[in-house]
Amino acid sequence: MIRVLLVDDQPLIRAGLKMLCDAQSDMEVVGEAGNGRDAVTLAERLTPDLIVMDLRMPGLDGITATGRILAARPAARVLVLTTFGDDEHLYPALTAGACGFLLKDASPEDLLDGIRRAAAGDSPFSQAVLSRLVNRAVHARAGAPRVVTGLTARERDVLQLVGEGLSNTEIADRLHIGVTTVKSHVTSLMAKTGSPNRVRLALFAHGA
Repeated sequence: MIRVLLVDDQPLIRAGLKMLCDAQSDMEVVGEAGNGRDAVTLAERLTPDLIVMDLRMPGLDGITATGRILAARPAARVLVLTTFGDDEHLYPALTAGACGFLLKDASPEDLLDGIRRAAAGDSPFSQAVLSRLVNRAVHARAGAPRVVTGLTARERDVLQLVGEGLSNTEIADRLHIGVTTVKSHVTSLMAKTGSPNRVRLALFAHGA
């Protein structure tokens, strides 16, 4: 069961998200917050598996709240759900430690898939956001390709698919290996490339 904390300053949005999540057999909404300050308090008290975080809120904003939550509980998972997909919101949220970034125009199916993926350790992104991340990484590193040594052939296969935005399950299906094996490869790749999280590893894949 995925225990979810919903954070959004609009009661109607929270009500819709709660109804959507509670209708799933593998999800339970354990708390709601209308601002970042309450989100920090509830995250510490309820220890949810996943926090669905809005960014623009009165008082303490979602980016600051994300940083405070992860400072207290580094293993917490924060999935951003916002109307604003511009760089001024995206990069500060990732720097604060958000594991994924979805836009509010996502379909219910994509949102639920994103919650499940984030809770499982993946980094879900709206396609438009992911494309912009990749394009920016490619342009920033043009003319200065990295040479990565010490990677096995299988690790290179996994690295390429991480760069394409595939989840661990999707990579396992594509390569016909177990999900646990994929997780081991991803952990090894993070260590070998100096990537602190899956997002950085995906960007590294496009600059390697």
